[in-house]
Amino acid sequence: MPIILWKIIFIYFITTIGVSRCFCDIIIPEENPKIPSIAKYFCTKGRYEEVNPYLIEDILAVNRSILQPPSKQCREIHLTAIIRHGTRFPTAKNVKKMQKLYDLVMTSASAKHSWLHEIQTQWTMWYTEDMDGRLVQKGVDDLKHLAIRLSKLFPSMISEKKLRGGFIKFITSSKHRCVNSTLSFKAGLTELWDIKDVEFDHAVNDALMRFFDLCTKFLVEVDNNSTALTEVDKFKQGPEMKRVQQKIADRLGVPYNLISDDMAEAAFYMCAYEFAIKTVNSPWCQLFDVVDAQVMEYSIDLKQFWKRSYGYDINSKSSCILFHDLFSRLDKAVSENMSGQQVTEAVTVQVGHAETLLPLLTLLGFFKDSSTLTSTNYASQTQRSFRTSSMLPYAANLVLVLYDCGGGDLRLQPLLNEKPMTFLDQQDSIPRYQDVREHYKDLLNGCDFESECQLFNKPR
Repeated sequence: MPIILWKIIFIYFITTIGVSRCFCDIIIPEENPKIPSIAKYFCTKGRYEEVNPYLIEDILAVNRSILQPPSKQCREIHLTAIIRHGTRFPTAKNVKKMQKLYDLVMTSASAKHSWLHEIQTQWTMWYTEDMDGRLVQKGVDDLKHLAIRLSKLFPSMISEKKLRGGFIKFITSSKHRCVNSTLSFKAGLTELWDIKDVEFDHAVNDALMRFFDLCTKFLVEVDNNSTALTEVDKFKQGPEMKRVQQKIADRLGVPYNLISDDMAEAAFYMCAYEFAIKTVNSPWCQLFDVVDAQVMEYSIDLKQFWKRSYGYDINSKSSCILFHDLFSRLDKAVSENMSGQQVTEAVTVQVGHAETLLPLLTLLGFFKDSSTLTSTNYASQTQRSFRTSSMLPYAANLVLVLYDCGGGDLRLQPLLNEKPMTFLDQQDSIPRYQDVREHYKDLLNGCDFESECQLFNKPR
């Protein structure tokens, strides 16, 4: 009997009776070996390409079909893009944790794995505290490429004519990674159109892009409150995280008590940073399997949920100033358009942080699950929509596109990371602008940053 026939019979046999392991020469297609199997669980340390995998093959690919307006007579009249900075180095705080892990591995790890031998003999700790969150070259490229893709998606809006005419406005946080991301976005456009005779200004505005630093109630009740993250602390001490820590210890060959939750997080970030910055499937990634990564992702999501999102009302209300700024730009575009004028600010590009985007997405009602994320419901949250890995990778962006469809029919389309979203309670994916305003009327009539962020004295 031919060998190939024997293989077919054997494959049928093992799949039929459910044999889980065999020692045969059947070649099973593997995932891309350059990409860690856990890459899609890196939360806010993840690559933009994991959210849009088609970009791995072509970083400038766009899908115009997803942006079909309601009718052919619709035309874009205004676009606002709120963008997170590109890929960055770890912060000084994380570098310290990573250094402790590295020292432990170099002095105490005794397991006999080829990947561990590679870390101990070939890998050197190259992260330094003075890197402190600065933009890396990959981050420069993230924003350049995003600028080009958005110009391809919206050629009538993000155009050389509008840029030269002063109809595109740039606003950024004061942080170097955001300023450099803004410069990179502009460079993407000027290089695309070979513009060398003029430079384009940007405004630094922390009141808009770092509102969380100026909201007293948020700072006191959440950011600097040791009890605000109780659910996160409980999960870190819970059975799921303990099991991950034990598996890391086993893989390294060190006592269980040496691997804390901080050590586990540092190892996870070590893998994530090596991949995001260098596109390397690092030996550090061998410390986790997919099950471990899902637990780590939940731990990080839990922190983001309670510190920046639905956990406390003030988290989202701290973004009231950005919310009102967004709608004032839309209202101004509507007013100018209705009166027959040219829209003076056709495009607004605002560059900030994950902490800028998440409270605003929360205020707008996106990614709200039916149940609260807690320390005890990990198992029931496997299908949750609140996943920072898909929401907030490096260069994450919320884009709102205002259309004039004729006869006073103005419509608004939201996109997150170049994918259409639907406003809550809106059946139409590109609803009428007035319906959107009606949906958010309570916030538009209230949600005052000063009053929301003020610490009131408790009544006696």
